[in-house]
Amino acid sequence: MYKRQILLRNAQRLHSEYIQTYLDHGGYQAAQKALTRFTPSEVIEMVRDSRLRGRGGAGFPTGLKWSFMPKGDMVKYVCVNCDEGEPGTFKDRYLVEQDPHQVIEGTIIAAYAVGAHEAFVYIRGEFTLGYRRLIQAIAEAYERGYLGRDIMGTGFDLDISVHRGAGAYICGEETALIESLEGKRGQPRLKPPYPAQVGLWGRPTLVQNVETLANIPHIILNGSEWYASIGTEESTGPKIFCVSGHVNRPGNYELPMGTPLREIIYEHAGGVRDGRQIKAIIPGGASTALLTAEHLDVPMAFETLRAVGSSLGTGAIVVMDETTDMVEVARRTMAFFAHESCGHCTPCRVGSVQMLEILERLAAGKGRPGDLEKLETLTSIIPDNTFCPLGTAMVDPIASSLRLFRQEYEERIQ
Repeated sequence: MYKRQILLRNAQRLHSEYIQTYLDHGGYQAAQKALTRFTPSEVIEMVRDSRLRGRGGAGFPTGLKWSFMPKGDMVKYVCVNCDEGEPGTFKDRYLVEQDPHQVIEGTIIAAYAVGAHEAFVYIRGEFTLGYRRLIQAIAEAYERGYLGRDIMGTGFDLDISVHRGAGAYICGEETALIESLEGKRGQPRLKPPYPAQVGLWGRPTLVQNVETLANIPHIILNGSEWYASIGTEESTGPKIFCVSGHVNRPGNYELPMGTPLREIIYEHAGGVRDGRQIKAIIPGGASTALLTAEHLDVPMAFETLRAVGSSLGTGAIVVMDETTDMVEVARRTMAFFAHESCGHCTPCRVGSVQMLEILERLAAGKGRPGDLEKLETLTSIIPDNTFCPLGTAMVDPIASSLRLFRQEYEERIQ
């Protein structure tokens, strides 16, 4: 069993949110090492060699993303994405509440690597505790010389500020986050251009997830080969899995990428409550396709979940036992996405409402002939026809539910 905690090594320590606790356990050594021993290009190369992939859901190679930022002396920004609105996901919130300095240190290294001197943490408005602790941690970092002018005497300058969102799921998408930071309505931009070329206030901008940045100090301290030795060939490093639903011990579990679902659920989360059987599993947050008990031995990695028709997403595992009404699960899921649609593009704005109307009828046992066929049609035409991935995100769980539990849907048609 995986014993060593990396990302969560400080989370259970007394006063883990304070800078002294962080310093007592090796904090800010990675930032000092990066800023004094490596050039920005060498830092990017280390991250690239580690094969770290983004932990916000898309899984894009982090070092490659950093390399897209233009070189040269120009105004550039780093945005830390702590919006975390994916249902079932609570890892980023936990990190900023329990170990905010780890995130700050990762941000310092990222800013140094891409040549940015200003960073913005965009945090979900409901995360009051995380917001307060980030503000406190940033103030401590300024006092100790880890932020501001001439950090640690290295000549590198960086300012970090925290901005609260208004609780819009869509602002977890990087361009909608940028629009919100600029004081506009949080709606996605058409890409390209990508934020690395035209981002915040028209400047090159690196947008990075909280958990992704928390990995960076460990890569710098221990080396890219060490990091790449954890996990699988295509999915390296540790991962925080959020486990909830019908399990005995819900919570955050840090394990190597590629850990099988069975081990996560039964060894770490304590198994299914009341000794019941698993009926369905959401493997990576509400926007990912459902799995069943047949998939318990699938390793939790980007490539292995893709091979079985789902995705790792944020690593948020929701377990549902045999008592679960899958039509009601689909209805609730679609109600969330219909409510959170920004309304910018027609397939998402109209399609989500149409799907919700059908699912509400079915959940009430008042389904009509042709409802299932219409649902299938909508789930096939909405993806890839929207400005952002929300279109695909909202249909994948419905399409998989309809495929795996069709009999339950058919029983709701009068």
